[in-house]
Amino acid sequence: MSGYIRKNPLEIPPPSEKDWIKKDEEENFFLQDPDQTFDSLPQPFRMINKLVTLVFEQAWEIIEKREALQEAQTLKVQPTSYLPTAEFQVMGRANCLAASGQHVFVGLSTGLAVFNMPTCKQVCVWESAKLEICAIRASNLGNETHLLITVDEMGLARLFYFHKDSLLLIKVLNEAEEISKRNTCVVAELSHGSHYAGVLLQGNTEAWLEIYRLPKDSWLKETDHAQAVAAASSLRERRFSQTSMKSLELSGEGSAEMESPMSTNRVESKLSLPVLLLKIKSPKPLTGSTFKSPLEALMKIDDGSVIGLGQNHMIKDYQWEQQDAIFRSTFQMHLEKESEPDSKEEKPSHAVFHFLLPDRILQLGPEIKAQPDVPIGISVHWKGSHNLCLYLLTRPPKEKTDAELKPDIVWPCAAPIICSAVSSCSSYLTLACEDGTITVWDKCQGFPLSVTALPEGCLSRAIHFLQTPTAPSDQLPSPKVQLLVLCTDGSLHLVTVSKLRESRIVLLADRPEDPDQTISAVAPIPALPGAVLVFSWDGTVCLTDTATPQTVCQFITPPSHTVASPWQPVFTLDTNSQCLLLRGDEQQQAGLPPQTKYNQSSIFLFYFNSYQSLEVFPAVPEPPPDSLQYLPWEERCDIFLHERLQRLPRVSQQIPECWSQLRKHAVALQRESRKK
Repeated sequence: MSGYIRKNPLEIPPPSEKDWIKKDEEENFFLQDPDQTFDSLPQPFRMINKLVTLVFEQAWEIIEKREALQEAQTLKVQPTSYLPTAEFQVMGRANCLAASGQHVFVGLSTGLAVFNMPTCKQVCVWESAKLEICAIRASNLGNETHLLITVDEMGLARLFYFHKDSLLLIKVLNEAEEISKRNTCVVAELSHGSHYAGVLLQGNTEAWLEIYRLPKDSWLKETDHAQAVAAASSLRERRFSQTSMKSLELSGEGSAEMESPMSTNRVESKLSLPVLLLKIKSPKPLTGSTFKSPLEALMKIDDGSVIGLGQNHMIKDYQWEQQDAIFRSTFQMHLEKESEPDSKEEKPSHAVFHFLLPDRILQLGPEIKAQPDVPIGISVHWKGSHNLCLYLLTRPPKEKTDAELKPDIVWPCAAPIICSAVSSCSSYLTLACEDGTITVWDKCQGFPLSVTALPEGCLSRAIHFLQTPTAPSDQLPSPKVQLLVLCTDGSLHLVTVSKLRESRIVLLADRPEDPDQTISAVAPIPALPGAVLVFSWDGTVCLTDTATPQTVCQFITPPSHTVASPWQPVFTLDTNSQCLLLRGDEQQQAGLPPQTKYNQSSIFLFYFNSYQSLEVFPAVPEPPPDSLQYLPWEERCDIFLHERLQRLPRVSQQIPECWSQLRKHAVALQRESRKK
């Protein structure tokens, strides 16, 4: 049988379009050499070959990059890893944590649990079927008393009162008889000292903010009275049970299975309900004016103020349409050709609010005396809004809570506000806008310290104030402010504002090339100045020194556990910032079916004092009782004027020298003018 045998080796020609077979030659084409099938492929095989080659090359580049990153990571000096100091188990899935005093409050999938931090033992539990707590805030009232506010998965906000070893539900703030009329709670916060509580509610068509005044002084008296009544009733029950048992023993009817008397560690009393103080509605979208004359618009302004939210204007709908048409016809070449979004504006449904202590911006009347540690106002900015609204919490009694509340002060910004933050002493307020600028305000003196622009392409996602050294009691507080800014691209920046109102930006962490190393959350540690906890998607928890910046150490869970939901870690710091509490889940063993629901969670405790690497951070000195950061602004002004009077003799000595220099300068100018 004859077969084809190649006599000489055939050279492989370079790929070229000249070798492709034309359409008119396909009919007369006869394959003489079988190896030519790999030299030039017909369509669509050539396109498929190119696509497969391109995908293979791109995949190979990604593999090489990941291998290079892994090699660099192995060659890099690894920081010291620390295991947890203690741990305790909770029944159910722990969704949120809050620490206050010596207690840890855990929001579970079946209710709320309270643990003692030093002993890691459970104190009490508030259970409810099919109730999952998603967020929790806690505040210490003193005398082993704490106030809690929680939000569950159904959007119900509950106010709890914890006294010694009992947990009592005060009220469901957004409770409704009909489920269809129930409003969803988005955010719930407590003020410093638990004088006020704020909840952001969202309905079917609008959103609003409710501020409650909390009668915490009445609660302390009511709980003490309830404890005394409960102790007396338990003593009577104990005596009655003892006499009844003796009588039964004498009669021979005693039983060893008799039930024990009721436990006395629960306060079964109703506390005073919080009082609704403010109801702040979301701003209305700007529409055409309905006023017929400017006088009618001015009549709507009760207090005679001019700067506001822009609702009382005289611009008609047709005027806006005309200006919009002129703008589009003029700049049609520069406008995007993509399909425009729906022009119908939606009402903002999310807001960020902060409770503010007394300062020079929000001033009270002479008849009201402010306390340094009691909030007097609240700042609110809605999503997509340019305005920061400030409201006083001391409202006249004649005002109705149902009426539309107007802000006392409005700060307009050049771009929509993304996020904001207030320092722990409430002396500084920072605003981050969509244009990448960050403004730091000195609330005590009433002027901005600096306006800083982030690098191009960076937008703020979260802002935190870092702890700075406390100023001496006989000097004004140093205006040096440090901000920790986490951006949407995963980069981390440190913004420092000096005394001369000069800002400096330091890049702490760049945008990672590996997606698993993306930063999910950051948390500064007030007890360790310059120390920041950085959580990543891969489950690593690192402690970074912002002064270096370098990673000092990392906190790891035992090998049998992993950090739960690293993209949104469940953690908290204790009141003194001396301990980190972190939730961990047990790793799934090989060969076992995956668990859809966790029966228990582990809470790991990392005490910072027990690790040697953390000694590099200086200890924060306790502020003196008369520190200016905790004094009202009137006393700060007195100290400022006193310092100015002390500097007056130095200034008076410099005045003659300044006058002599001015005279010499004037004589020189006169000579030059005569020459001309």
